Amino acid sequence: MSRKFFVGGNWKCNGTNEEVKKIVRFLNEAEVPSEDVVEVVVSPPFLFLPLVKSLLRPDFHAAAQNCWVKKGGAFTGEISAEMLVNLGIQWVILGHSERRQLLNESNEFVGDKVAYALSLGLKVIACIGETLEQRESGSTIEVVAAQTKAIADKVSNWDNVVLAYEPVWAIGTGKVATPAQAQDVHYELRKWIESNVDAEVASKTRIIYGGSVNGANCKELAAQPDIDGFLVGGASLKPEFVDIIKSATVKSG
Repeated sequence: MSRKFFVGGNWKCNGTNEEVKKIVRFLNEAEVPSEDVVEVVVSPPFLFLPLVKSLLRPDFHAAAQNCWVKKGGAFTGEISAEMLVNLGIQWVILGHSERRQLLNESNEFVGDKVAYALSLGLKVIACIGETLEQRESGSTIEVVAAQTKAIADKVSNWDNVVLAYEPVWAIGTGKVATPAQAQDVHYELRKWIESNVDAEVASKTRIIYGGSVNGANCKELAAQPDIDGFLVGGASLKPEFVDIIKSATVKSG
C-alpha cells in the first residue's frame, strides 16, 4: 500500500519573531513536490503558532510541539489539546525523546497523551526511540516495541497517527543511523504493529525517521522501503529543509 511521504520540521526552543518570519518566507517561496507527493508540517514554539499559521503557505501545516494529557485547568505552563483545536492547529508532536529524557515522561503518560489528543481530533506525530546504552545492549527493538505498545494500548484508530522513530543517540549529535539500521528498526516496528495491532494498520501507518537528517543523507534514507519520511530538528531551520522535502520524489519516482 502506498503511504504518502511525510516531512515534519521540529523547530524546538528556537526563534524570534523576525527569525520565524524569515523561515516562513523562505518556505513559502520554495519549490517543492505537490501535496499529492509529500505532506509537510512545521512545528514552531507555542508562542509562534498563530503567527506561523497565519503566514504559512496553505499546502504546509503548523504543528504544536506538545500538549497536556487531559482537559485544561490548574496545570501551570501547559497547553491543552482544546486550545490547539481552538487555534485551528491540526498536528501535535508527542513523546519526543527530549520530553521523555529531560521531563521523565513515561511510556504510559505518552500513550495517554496520544489518546487524548486524538480524541479531540488532532493528528499526532508520536515519537519513540532508544538511547545509545540501549542500542549497545541489543535492546533497541524491545524498547521501541514497549513505547509503541503503550500507545497501542490506548488507541483504537491509527488513521491520524504518524510514528516517528528517533534514536536518542542520533538526535542533534551529528550521528545518523545508517540507512540499513534505520530500515531494520522500521521494518521490525511495522512487523510488531502487524502482529499486535492489525495488518492493515501496519501497512497504512507512516513510520518516519528522525535523528540528524540533513540534505546530504535524506535521499539514501528515503529510499528505504519502510521509511516514510522524516522528523527533522536542526536542519528544519536551514535552507536544506527544502532538499529534505524534495527527497520525497525518491519514493514517487
